[in-house]
Amino acid sequence: MENRERLKREMLDKKVWAVVGATAKKDKFGYKVWRKLVQHGYEVYPVNQNYEDIHGQKCYKSLEELPKKPDVINFIIPSAAILDMLPRAKKLGVDYLWCQPGAANGEVVLEAESLGFNIAYNVCVLVELGE
Repeated sequence: MENRERLKREMLDKKVWAVVGATAKKDKFGYKVWRKLVQHGYEVYPVNQNYEDIHGQKCYKSLEELPKKPDVINFIIPSAAILDMLPRAKKLGVDYLWCQPGAANGEVVLEAESLGFNIAYNVCVLVELGE
């Protein structure tokens, strides 16, 4: 358990994040997580192919479109979609993945670890940042 705590702290110290599954719908976690990170001074890039922008901030269709490599990718999407994105995240050289509760299943965790990612899962950014 200490390793998981250390990993969470390490990730939260990183200041450039991508939120995959960000949304403009204020009642959804994709919005709440994006907003909380912004409020805490992180440089946050929303990723969702269904939006041009989220409340005035440009939203990106894919990880490859981001103007800067994120330190951490936060996933708020289904497990199958995360599995599809892991090779692309690896290609970008990202080391840290954060999966909101319910996003990652065992297959995602095993695949991410086999690709060499540091992965936090079943932990909530909102909780960690004091929601």
